[in-house]
Amino acid sequence: MNDTANLLKLAVIGQGYVGLPLAMRAVEAGYDVVGIDFDAQRIGMLSNGESYVDDISDQVLRAAIDSGRYHAVTEYAPAEGFDFAVITVPTPLRNATPDLSYIESASRSLGPLVTRGATVILESTTYPGTTQELMVPILEELSGLTAGVDFFAGYSPERIDPGNQKFSFKTTPKIVSGINPASLERVTSLFSDLVDTTVPVSTPREAEMAKLLENTFRHVNVALVNELAVYAHELGVNVWETIEAASTKPFGFMKFTPGPGVGGHCLPIDPSYLSWKVKTDLGRNFRFVELANDVNDHMPEHVVNRAMHLLNEHSKALRGSKILVIGVAYKKDSSDARESPAVGVIRLLNEFGADVYGIDSHVEDRYWPEGATRAELSADLVAAADLAIVVTDHSDIDVTLLEGVDTPVFDTRNKLTGENVTVL
Repeated sequence: MNDTANLLKLAVIGQGYVGLPLAMRAVEAGYDVVGIDFDAQRIGMLSNGESYVDDISDQVLRAAIDSGRYHAVTEYAPAEGFDFAVITVPTPLRNATPDLSYIESASRSLGPLVTRGATVILESTTYPGTTQELMVPILEELSGLTAGVDFFAGYSPERIDPGNQKFSFKTTPKIVSGINPASLERVTSLFSDLVDTTVPVSTPREAEMAKLLENTFRHVNVALVNELAVYAHELGVNVWETIEAASTKPFGFMKFTPGPGVGGHCLPIDPSYLSWKVKTDLGRNFRFVELANDVNDHMPEHVVNRAMHLLNEHSKALRGSKILVIGVAYKKDSSDARESPAVGVIRLLNEFGADVYGIDSHVEDRYWPEGATRAELSADLVAAADLAIVVTDHSDIDVTLLEGVDTPVFDTRNKLTGENVTVL
């Protein structure tokens, strides 16, 4: 940690799954942190020491508050005089087009607060060129200062993996970049205090592209095994055994497993940023991304079709059947239901007239999908159901209640055993 770290002020714009872990780590490293978020409910919870981010416990949050160096607010004024500001706002897709309005808004709010020597870093996932073509011009216009001379700017993509017990914010290598060497030095100085390893690249464009590459790589490979799972089933091949056998090869293979689709903040969105940029600037189609989107987008439909066939084997129709959807969040032990394949599965089950019950203690009521009655898993509930579909295998789900019972179970995660269990 720098000797002067306790004198440095950091503003973190956005206190979600990316911004809050960053803020907590910065407090731990000795920074004075202002966490800004316009969600009043979130700020109220944070001020009361209640965390809504899975990777941040209430104890960690309360320790940050008790230090006197963490301030959760809904306005920018307390960030005045910041040394560093990191923008961690959402970048959703709107009608298949990147929505950078949150980045633009944050930049416009920060611009008047930028002073000589300050550094502004973008972390939000976006297409190459955003830092230099969108954020920096706004900051220059509203501050009256010159980027790279009077103040500094750069890009450092987030690499938060919710629920990952092996790699934390601190232990995950951090890509850093600046619009010029002086900016790179400043960006590196911040993150060198916060993480074990920084990885400098030459410009923000390479850093922005690196983030898209990481998630596009995952997206394409998940789509590969998802499509393989569909055809393996039709060919009478156990795809799970096939993947395990292939993964014994110590070189030239990386294990990916199929599932009910993709969800969350990255895979359904980030690769589309890249394909949009290629289409917009180059007039070409990024075929791998478009194909992966098509495969992964249709996995919930495949899951429901398989469920329908399982019910048919028991002389039942999907319409009027009581279906349990086990796990609503997109990922194990996460509370994030954004773009979750479970949402697509529930929607399709509703369209076919099923009576759907969702089991997930992690997802808050305000993010609960329509069309599914919230329920707690119990032996009686399982016995009363016509079919259970395991979409997300949370650790707190008692899987023994689903094994060795009369109720058929369709397991999309290959976590259960028993004669009543059918895997994806």
